[in-house]
Amino acid sequence: MARNSYELGLGLSEEHAALADSVSAFAERTITTEQVRAAVEAKSEAKFPEFWQALVGQDLLGLAVPEEKGGHGAGLLTLAVALEALGRTISPGPFVPTALAAAVLAAADSKIGIEVLPGLIDGSRTAAVALGTAFHVEHDSDGYRLSGGTDAVLGGEHADVLLLPALVGDEIRWLVVDSADVTVTGQDSIDVLRGSARVEADGVLVAAERVLDGLSGQRVRAIAAVVLGAEAVGIMSWCVSTASEYAKTRVQFGRPIGQFQGVKHKCAHMGIALEKARAVVWDAASALDKGDDTADFAADVAAVIVADSAVQVAQDCIQVHGGIGFTWEHDAHLYYRRALALRGVLGTREERANRVAEQALAGVTRASVLELPEEAETIRAAVRAELAPIAEIDDEDDQLIALGDGGWVQPHLRGPYGRGAGPLEQIVISQEIKASGIAMPQLLMGGWAVSAVVGHGSEQQKQDLVVPTLRGDLVWCQLFSEPGAGSDLAALSTKAEKVDGGWKITGQKIWTTVAQFADWAMLIARTDPSKPKHEGITYFVLDMSTPGVTVRPLREMTGSALFNEVFLDDVFIPDANVIGEVNDGWHVARTTLAGERVALSQKMEAYASDSDLMAFVGGRELGPVGKYRFGELIAESQAIDLIGSRVVLKQLSGADVSTTSSVGKLLGMGLGQAISEFVVAELGAAGTVAVPGEPSDKAMEQLIAGRATTIYGGTTEVQLNVIGERMLGLPRD
Repeated sequence: MARNSYELGLGLSEEHAALADSVSAFAERTITTEQVRAAVEAKSEAKFPEFWQALVGQDLLGLAVPEEKGGHGAGLLTLAVALEALGRTISPGPFVPTALAAAVLAAADSKIGIEVLPGLIDGSRTAAVALGTAFHVEHDSDGYRLSGGTDAVLGGEHADVLLLPALVGDEIRWLVVDSADVTVTGQDSIDVLRGSARVEADGVLVAAERVLDGLSGQRVRAIAAVVLGAEAVGIMSWCVSTASEYAKTRVQFGRPIGQFQGVKHKCAHMGIALEKARAVVWDAASALDKGDDTADFAADVAAVIVADSAVQVAQDCIQVHGGIGFTWEHDAHLYYRRALALRGVLGTREERANRVAEQALAGVTRASVLELPEEAETIRAAVRAELAPIAEIDDEDDQLIALGDGGWVQPHLRGPYGRGAGPLEQIVISQEIKASGIAMPQLLMGGWAVSAVVGHGSEQQKQDLVVPTLRGDLVWCQLFSEPGAGSDLAALSTKAEKVDGGWKITGQKIWTTVAQFADWAMLIARTDPSKPKHEGITYFVLDMSTPGVTVRPLREMTGSALFNEVFLDDVFIPDANVIGEVNDGWHVARTTLAGERVALSQKMEAYASDSDLMAFVGGRELGPVGKYRFGELIAESQAIDLIGSRVVLKQLSGADVSTTSSVGKLLGMGLGQAISEFVVAELGAAGTVAVPGEPSDKAMEQLIAGRATTIYGGTTEVQLNVIGERMLGLPRD
């Protein structure tokens, strides 16, 4: 699990991965359990832990400080990577508070930062940033008189330098104060490894040059969200790996507890939370490094996602461990305590979510833009040139033929049915088709059918079925699910008996999308019941006009009928319609080249989406609860977009994306449901009836229809099993 914690993803380079491994290895060697436990039992926190000089020797404190200010100029993203690796050790000491102070000072324009930074970078001095109540100031001929107090200053008890917020004029500014000039009182902290302090001042004179210029209160919060969020991600990483390892080895009722769905799903949710948290922290760090206009928004999203997720994951880690997790001797409570402390200093969830909501309502958006390698532009020029004449075709049918014959519809397929396009070319093609305004055919189930036939079918099958499908001439359905099998496709009972020239099929299929309109169907049936569960299955293609096929639409909660029951009574399928080898149908169904296709979105665009959410809140007065919930939904949507980008980037690097993709799809389905539920709830009574001028009609329809998204294509519970087993290595049932 440890190595998987540093998989390359959004915005990360090979150098970042190497740094994470290096810091992790150093921490495991140097920050020992004995040292941590000694610090826990100490009556008072020491200013410097035993390993301080060794840690300082790693030259990490100056990572986010520009070279012209004495640092390494590696940026916040690099610092975040190091902090995540270090966060797994729950190390005591002033490293993180000092690193935060150094990053804040580095972002300011003031000369005082240049004076203070050298001592922080070389570890000879420590610092802390107060993020709580602002101090009062009065103008003085020599600067400002500082008065007031603030609690829970992280690392403040032993800090040499304090960065304190104060209301200067009509804005919050940070002042650099020597700890000797104010009153610092250590406070009992929920984090027993890193003390906090109350800082008080009574008319303390602070020179004007000690006010940090060019640094808004919002930007300081943004830097804190990244630095503290990165440590929180490290905490989550330890909790996920520790809980999943325990679930693999702890035996109850004769089997590992990780086999029980209650435990497996809890661990899977922990892994999902880690994926989300890591993505938003990296994105915020990258945005701050680049000076993006939306950097503060990205950081506020990270604060919403990470702070509470870290606490929940730490709680779940204790729960998975049961009684042993509640003991003082087990380290789980140390991680829980630190997660609580970090969440506290980042402010309440309401404050964090409202900041996201306010910016979104003001029109701030942050698109998840893929940074493609230079060769993308060479590919783009060629793609654009080939698409130009197709875009000029006026007749819709002729344009569809040109798209299908040119390999544009499924470009990941090998020619002549696709273009043999790798991930990078697929991305460029998708971007250019969208830019050209070309309307692509909606293959629906046909996309899966084409992949199966191209991958395993004969040349005749490809000509007869693939070519017309890509031209938009054939509609497909999928006859996989059965009434007694549910999501367990291999438990099918539909039988195929060999007869002269082909097969006789008898059985029933269910939840078959658009079967009432389909020309052809993909069908799996059991051809050898003597073989094990996943063997003895054959993959067929079925002409839906064949005698013995009966389609009965299923009326759904929506009142419409998208799904169907299909009855097969002695249906004859010729040998020519077997795809692949007889009894090898499970292999065909599982390996239809889907993994080679780049999925650019993890959201269910056919259901409630971001655009519906923004259209609803536009010009609407949201109450306190509605505004808070809107901010949460925007943050969640942003996280899902980032996971989608991570999937694409991992595909570009040739990495396996199956589990990350599953996480994105699971979250995307839940988001659509949450958006429609939010809209209907906000409308109150108007959300339960069709009201002229209100979006209730669409909202009601999306709410009811959206219930299906977490059922079809594998229920949420099945997806959680997959994530738990593939991502965390938990035992199968």
